Amino acid sequence: MAAYAAPGFAQGALPHATRREILDIKRNGSRPSAKGPEAWFTGTVRVDPLFQVGDPTRLSGGQVTFEPGARTMWHTHPLGQTLIIISGLGWVQMEGGPIEEVRPGDVVWFPPGEKHWHGGTATTAMTHIALTESLDGKNVDWLEKVSDEQYRK
Repeated sequence: MAAYAAPGFAQGALPHATRREILDIKRNGSRPSAKGPEAWFTGTVRVDPLFQVGDPTRLSGGQVTFEPGARTMWHTHPLGQTLIIISGLGWVQMEGGPIEEVRPGDVVWFPPGEKHWHGGTATTAMTHIALTESLDGKNVDWLEKVSDEQYRK
């Protein structure tokens, strides 16, 4: 088996301490699940943080599970948001657009500043991985609730 050399470095050129700083493993079970706060969600939601990194990287990720009828508030992201649907059946909507059904394997991109929401359907739970980037330390602006009328359209 060939030894690994980081791009731009000859094999063995990185000191041992530096190599440790590059590799960061978030062990399963090391980050507790949390109930989705009512200030951000309607219904029963579980948030499992996956990772959050600081400067110079600005990417964070979480796994979010929505029970049937549960959903986010309307919100925007300064640099957009990517959702990777991993189980169940869900709904997503950008303001002014139709509600779209999403299934496992679907990848959803919300452009920067676009008002949107996402969640489970009225009868089915949905889990997604959410990826966002921070701009000046902020990755989301939470807005008003998605009304039952808006949700059931």
